[in-house]
Amino acid sequence: MKMLINVPERVVTDALRGMALAHPELVVDVENQVVVRRDAPVAGKVSLVSGGGSGHEPMHAGFVGRGMLDGACPGEVFTSPVPDQAVRAASATDSGAGVLFIVKNYTGDVLNFDMARELAEDEGVQAARVLVEDDVAVTDSLYTAGRRGTGGTLFVEKLAGAAAEEGAPLERVEAVARQVAGACRSYGVALSACSTPAKGGPTFDLPPGELELGIGIHGEPGRERRPMMTSGEIAEVTVDALLEDWGGSPPTHPVLALVNGMGGTPLLELYGFNAEVQRVLAARGVAVARTLVGNYVTSLDMAGCSVTLCEADDELVRLWDAPVNTAALRWGC
Repeated sequence: MKMLINVPERVVTDALRGMALAHPELVVDVENQVVVRRDAPVAGKVSLVSGGGSGHEPMHAGFVGRGMLDGACPGEVFTSPVPDQAVRAASATDSGAGVLFIVKNYTGDVLNFDMARELAEDEGVQAARVLVEDDVAVTDSLYTAGRRGTGGTLFVEKLAGAAAEEGAPLERVEAVARQVAGACRSYGVALSACSTPAKGGPTFDLPPGELELGIGIHGEPGRERRPMMTSGEIAEVTVDALLEDWGGSPPTHPVLALVNGMGGTPLLELYGFNAEVQRVLAARGVAVARTLVGNYVTSLDMAGCSVTLCEADDELVRLWDAPVNTAALRWGC
């Protein structure tokens, strides 16, 4: 596989050096692999810190900025950041109002962020933690006890980030994050395997003419493999899997919809897939309040997509519409 890299061992640090040069509004600690808002800490504001293995860009460092995260700590490719990274991000962004760690449900992430929370509290930082486990495809997969954390993380970071930007106290920001985490459902599909820099080739075998339904963002196995399907057929399977987790009936409130590329699928295909997803949602009686389409929670160069639905009352829709100014998500500013 051809990759635009120097050596595999420096992929993350090289990317962080480039990010620093492209985004002067961020402070990028390349050596310690921590990214924070340049204006942090913001007086009186709750700080949001997240992170995870690299390879899912723009999540999480691309979501650092006004209205979302105050800090992010990227680990090595598909590898959890260490506790010291999370503590550095918390210390650099804490204004005294407290820090909320937003954690995807992967074993390494959970253990390391829980340790980071304890270390931060030892340093006098008031800290809370919210776990995102939105993937409805499988339970207890590779790297995970329970459901995997995937695209719902974007909604948690955006909506809780908006609440924090408005000056809400830690208890309120945490409550919003928990509400959103519980309101999200995600389902992913792989059309090809991803290739890590260290391996230099596909991480799993997916024969030509087949796709994998319910895939994880690290290439973890899904529910099943089938012969290749049309965009409309994939949308039917995906939406039905999401609604099945709501008990087979539409959510009570309208949804925020994320049609997300896994890194190797162009927008031409994603917008076409979005049309099919919206068709199926309408046929199933699901009202859509807002839609976001693009590559936001990726898996390196994997071809494929995921759909995340977040049931949103009027307050959550308002928080979604609130201004955001990050490298990867920006409106209202």
